[in-house]
Amino acid sequence: MGEKPTAAFVLSLLGGIFIFLVGILVAAVAGMVGSVPGVPGGSANMLTIIGVIGIVNGLLVMVFGVLIYMKPQQHVVWGVLVIVFSIVSLFDTFGGFIIGLILGLIGGILGAVWKPPAPMQPGMMPPMPPSMPPQ
Repeated sequence: MGEKPTAAFVLSLLGGIFIFLVGILVAAVAGMVGSVPGVPGGSANMLTIIGVIGIVNGLLVMVFGVLIYMKPQQHVVWGVLVIVFSIVSLFDTFGGFIIGLILGLIGGILGAVWKPPAPMQPGMMPPMPPSMPPQ
């Protein structure tokens, strides 16, 4: 059992959750604005689309964060995808109020630069401490 990029996983997951929640908030506000009489429906429809894109974006960041942990042999790919979709979230959900963007960027960077532990060679075992003489 090797080590896994746990910090990258946790930060990416948290960033994706923030992006996802802000996407839900944008879609909910669009629904409320669309139901107000006298408000043109086009702006509410556009906000709804932006909210749905934010929801999908947050889900993708979370999925790629989980994949960093589940498939650490492909950590660079998943880390770069977390970075890309975290940056894209800046345009649809304002980066999950910037918090999601920052957490996603840090998690993606940690995932991309993570180094798996080197396997130990058979002769590289630490020496056993000398046993105590009987008293």
